[in-house]
Amino acid sequence: MKLISICPSNTEFIAYLGLTSSLIGVDDYSDWPKEITELPRLGPDLNIDMDKVEKLQPDLVLASLSVPGMERNIEELEKRKIPYVIVPNPQTLEEVGNCLLFVGNATSTYPRANELFERFNRTLKLYKSLSKQVKESKTLYWEWWAKPIFTPGSLNWLTEISVLAGGRNIFDDQVVASYQTDWEEVKFRNPDIICVVWVGVQKHKVNPKVILKRPGWDQMTAIKNNQLHILDEPLFCRPSPRLLYGLAKIAHILHPEIFPGFHEGDDMLL
Repeated sequence: MKLISICPSNTEFIAYLGLTSSLIGVDDYSDWPKEITELPRLGPDLNIDMDKVEKLQPDLVLASLSVPGMERNIEELEKRKIPYVIVPNPQTLEEVGNCLLFVGNATSTYPRANELFERFNRTLKLYKSLSKQVKESKTLYWEWWAKPIFTPGSLNWLTEISVLAGGRNIFDDQVVASYQTDWEEVKFRNPDIICVVWVGVQKHKVNPKVILKRPGWDQMTAIKNNQLHILDEPLFCRPSPRLLYGLAKIAHILHPEIFPGFHEGDDMLL
């Protein structure tokens, strides 16, 4: 089966299912696993070059509504009669696991998908159990865009990850997936931990000095305690199984005495 993925999270689902060798093209932002780096690039996820897609003659294109604006690509796929599926738009870790089953069904790899689904859920169960050992929860501020400032609300997996890691998202009172705030409100809420994961921006391109210059931020608890963390955006902002590694990373930062440090490829995860 010749596959095309037009968003990074779908590329990662395909990789977990052992289908990387079936990929014949990907969007410009897909960057994992390394094996895909030589594949034809089809444009940014919101402006896919459908002429290139059509020439590659895929058996299946994996689209996703987790990327706002992807509807235009889907309309063009429909118009050109290119076979495609729309991977669901997960908001929770459970729904991310369900997407494994969905992509497994779509690509006829259900046994592998079911095995991964069970391992995924075992990991979630483990972290739920470990989080119960936390005696003092820490508050977190997640920043995934800076101008204007956007942060996850309660309807987002980062709020769930915060809890599983023994913490609490300071904006969990906002019943939205993404909430626009400002520096003053963040300062007022005064989190214990600041986590910067700017969407689409590589970790090494984020300059912490710029963040530290914000008015009054030097008086915040997180800054005073040297708890400003620039994290790997792909492990926190893409609805794929790699979120488990993000969970492992932030949990170890918050409570290293309870949560072990893990890295991608460790057997405990996927």
